[in-house]
Amino acid sequence: MIIATILSAQCTDKKVNEVTRVLFVKYRKVQDYANVDINELESDIKSTGFYKKKAKYLKQSCKMIIDTFNSKVPNTMADLLRLPGVARKTANIVLSNAYGIVEGIAVDTHVKRLTQRLNLTQSKSPDKIEFDLMKIIPRGEWHAINCLLIDHGRKTCTARKPKCLTCVLNNLCPSFYEN
Repeated sequence: MIIATILSAQCTDKKVNEVTRVLFVKYRKVQDYANVDINELESDIKSTGFYKKKAKYLKQSCKMIIDTFNSKVPNTMADLLRLPGVARKTANIVLSNAYGIVEGIAVDTHVKRLTQRLNLTQSKSPDKIEFDLMKIIPRGEWHAINCLLIDHGRKTCTARKPKCLTCVLNNLCPSFYEN
């Protein structure tokens, strides 16, 4: 989960799935990522974009997981945030999907776009957007709202051509009335 989420930065889910399908066969353990030659890892993940930085983060994070966390991906927000290349979005995704722990709301490009179109936040920063959402959405709904916003952003409220006329939220959406 942590590998795929680090790779997902500025990359489509489709591309991450293509890359991880091969990557997860080649690299089976955290030690495999920590010990692989950086150039080989870069080559393996090149198509995800920003591959030099991502490869560096993967190797550093895996080394830290081995050295600091006894080869186990940490299960707290504080510990996950210590890992190179891990910010709140990645930590939230790992915690909720791998451990069933909901600490916040993962803000990806879809969540950012929808919260701004729906006027739920004025913030541009993913961390600030997350905290704005956490103030107005009950804690028990954080995981569900995250999934719903991402799904809605992928299928209906897309970046380039939102389907406003068929959107179930168009009566609530300031962006619909502006167009």
